[in-house]
Amino acid sequence: MTPLEETLSYQFRDISLLKEALSHPSLSSEMRPAPPDNQRLEYLGDAVLELVITDFLFKRFPDQPEGPLTKLRASIVSKPSLAKVAKRLQLGEALFMSNGEASSGGRDRASNLADVLEAIIGAIYLDGGLQAAQRILAEALTPELATLDPQTAQIANSKGRLQEILQKITPEAPSYQLVSEDGPPHDRIFTSSVTWGGKALGIGSGPSKKIAETEAAAAALESGVWK
Repeated sequence: MTPLEETLSYQFRDISLLKEALSHPSLSSEMRPAPPDNQRLEYLGDAVLELVITDFLFKRFPDQPEGPLTKLRASIVSKPSLAKVAKRLQLGEALFMSNGEASSGGRDRASNLADVLEAIIGAIYLDGGLQAAQRILAEALTPELATLDPQTAQIANSKGRLQEILQKITPEAPSYQLVSEDGPPHDRIFTSSVTWGGKALGIGSGPSKKIAETEAAAAALESGVWK
């Protein structure tokens, strides 16, 4: 069993699936013939992840309507959230990639981390079936699943969505700054702004810094000023 299989608590019957899941597309620039990269498995894993999380939320919150469930799911399956999980599992260190990609920070790039996690889920689904994928995801996402709250799902969703959209353009993440803090100590109102690439994207206010940042992200999403 490889160290990564031990981390995942899953042993592949077909180890070539794991190797493919860990193969970044950049390898094609240095290897001939180029090995299969992880993009097809990432495509499959994305669908498996959506199904598993949808099923989990449907059963966990039987009284919640579609809207909050959709927001909860988005807070888990967004690229920034998946990248955080992949980093926790140290998947970046296990990736096979070109020297150029590695030297430019590819092992820590959020898009690469999210993609390799989805690819591994796709590989586990092919190797062991849906139940195996469900078990591995339940273990890998334990911290995220344990803290799910329909009332605060939108907070993670707005910031996560904005970061995912912007990092498809450049690796730079949006930055949040506290603009002002007003009102008496028992009733403070915080105002925060979000910037990216030196450009102001949105401003939001709320009773906490976290909510103010969320409102700023929501304002940026609505305005689409980065386009």
